[in-house]
Amino acid sequence: MPTPFDMPAPAPTTWSALRHTSFRGLWASGGVYFIGNAMQAMAAAWMMVELTGSAFLAALVQTAVFLPMFLLALPAGVLADTNDRKRLILGSLLVQAATATTLALLVLSGNAGPGTLLFFIFVAGCCTALLSPAWNSVIGDSIPRDELPQAITAISIAYNAARAVGPALAGVVFALAGAGWIFLIAVLSTLAMWFGVRRWPPRPHPPSRLPAERLWGGILSALRFARHSEAILAQLVRTVAYSASGSALWALLPSIAQRQLDLGAAGFGLLMGCLGGGAVTIGLVVGRLRERAGLERLVATGCVVFAGVMLIAAFSHSRPLVYTALVLGGGAWMAVMTTFNTATQTSAPPWVRARATALHTLCALGSFAIGSALWGALSGIVGLPSALCIAAACMGAGILLARRFALRMGQASDVTPATPWEDSFVFHEPDPEAGPVAVEIGYRIRADETTAFLEAASQLRAPRRRDGATFWRLYRDLADPSRYVERFIVTSWAEYLHQRARATQTDHELESRVRAYIVEGESVTMQHYIAER
Repeated sequence: MPTPFDMPAPAPTTWSALRHTSFRGLWASGGVYFIGNAMQAMAAAWMMVELTGSAFLAALVQTAVFLPMFLLALPAGVLADTNDRKRLILGSLLVQAATATTLALLVLSGNAGPGTLLFFIFVAGCCTALLSPAWNSVIGDSIPRDELPQAITAISIAYNAARAVGPALAGVVFALAGAGWIFLIAVLSTLAMWFGVRRWPPRPHPPSRLPAERLWGGILSALRFARHSEAILAQLVRTVAYSASGSALWALLPSIAQRQLDLGAAGFGLLMGCLGGGAVTIGLVVGRLRERAGLERLVATGCVVFAGVMLIAAFSHSRPLVYTALVLGGGAWMAVMTTFNTATQTSAPPWVRARATALHTLCALGSFAIGSALWGALSGIVGLPSALCIAAACMGAGILLARRFALRMGQASDVTPATPWEDSFVFHEPDPEAGPVAVEIGYRIRADETTAFLEAASQLRAPRRRDGATFWRLYRDLADPSRYVERFIVTSWAEYLHQRARATQTDHELESRVRAYIVEGESVTMQHYIAER
């Protein structure tokens, strides 16, 4: 009979991450913050409907909420990867609390018009954009790596639960007391997250002898990494397509409530609650669904379901039918977006994790913001049902992207740093800003294995470019057919040192395969050249 020590460890569940005190505290305070933000967005959207009656201006509220993510998420990711995350998060939250307080006072005094409303919602969105990459990376640091998918799902459940609870609460408060009091509640929720981060602060970045990346250089590094990382690029492209198409339903929901279903503020809150409720429900089982169905089948199913929900919302005047459809739509949205998010975070090494998260946020919410404005404008031209039908068709067509941009989860070896093969062996260490730097790596290979060597060596291009090289090429020595030279260029000596430090275990496994073709007794040679001014 097996002893307790022989029994296999139980598989992690959605809630297993809550066993960790720091994660549990951050998760709870973040959930309160999400609720406050959801209440604020709902109140602003419905207040705009009451002030103007315009579907376009109501959709612009969603743009004001999410456009800052498009503008600021990547710079915020660089700041999170290179600066004190605690100060960044706490400072952003204090500014957001002050912004919401000012908006609440203006609304309660009757001095807030459409322009004022959009401006303050946009400023609050900027604060959220600045803190989000840092907060997401803090969440990843608070748990073991093997529980990261469960933690991401738990955070998504909290976020979508907020989308269910927040608008429903906001609808009741709006009907009883008006929008001003909702904005005051948002202030309290912001302070709750401020206290949570103060209580469970992020770990400092590990010390490094390398010079810190500058803002613009950090942005370029992130974009280069995404461009040349096959796993990250696929997830980002798929996220853009899905979020841009799906934003039509979220942006036009106030108009659906008012025109299609003849609902008031409380009814609109219930519609939002149905979307959030469906997301929470599917979040409890999305891990098991992902394991059984696989990434692509789960995403394809989610696209089909959400497209069907948009068609129902476009034509149905039956409230029960629309409520039921929105529950399914919320579940589909949750399943697809958490799959994209988990795939992104598991594929990003520590040096760029906050920026990878920021890129996912940028793609998801940036396309959501732009899509919201476009679908709002289109609905004014072709009508609400036609706009939703076009959005549903776009979402269905997005499934075809799987042929070119296949999804996969990153392995531990893909993100674990490795020790460089050789020291740089330079006579004099150049100034960090000196450059560009050219690096040449020479291989003398067995004559009968040239084709296999070239096939393996060509795969070095992606990791070299991903980690910092602006140019890469493989050359054959005309004087010695058995000798090949790999040559790449990096913008500066500091960037070259960063590139060496970014190599992962998977990169070293690839280099080992390349070195396996070297003539016995020979060794790899490496030379460094720096540009003269």
